Amino acid sequence: MHTPFLGRGHGCGRLTLIAAITLIAGVATSLCAHAHITAQPNEGAAGSYFETALKVPHGCDGSPTVALRVAMPDGVTSVKPQMKPGWHVDIERRPLDPPLKGEHGTTIAEVVTAVQWSGNSLPDSQYDTFGIVMKLPDEAGKTLYFPVVQTCESGRREWTDIPAEGQSWHAVHSPAPFVRVASGAAHAH
Repeated sequence: MHTPFLGRGHGCGRLTLIAAITLIAGVATSLCAHAHITAQPNEGAAGSYFETALKVPHGCDGSPTVALRVAMPDGVTSVKPQMKPGWHVDIERRPLDPPLKGEHGTTIAEVVTAVQWSGNSLPDSQYDTFGIVMKLPDEAGKTLYFPVVQTCESGRREWTDIPAEGQSWHAVHSPAPFVRVASGAAHAH
């Protein structure tokens, strides 16, 4: 029996099979990469006001997402979460001792340590984004990690793993979303 896919007796069939396996592996890898919660965009200019969104691509093993909590890394100031219709936003803060000097002669006496969206439901079969505007630190070359706890109707996922020095973000099991602080002109407002 002649199997067209395998190309009996021809090297071309083997190449087709190898190409198909490579394509399937590439699609599987791509799907796995999109299964994590990510910050998009994930690079901003040092000292700038930066807007990003946490992309939530799925729930927990088929269960809808009902809450999302993100911790803010040290050095991030002036955090404002996106208001999402149907969701309640809680903002956790801590005092700064000593306070920092802000722009236009202001004083920053406290910083946001975490933001949580809750009170609604994001089905597993759909995705959504949860936006944050923040002031990035002045120091370029840093990678800031934003550990996320995703709570679902049934279960939860902790996207809190931070790669070790020299380790790839994709090498950790449940990587925290990140933003790279790049050099560039900072925005005044």
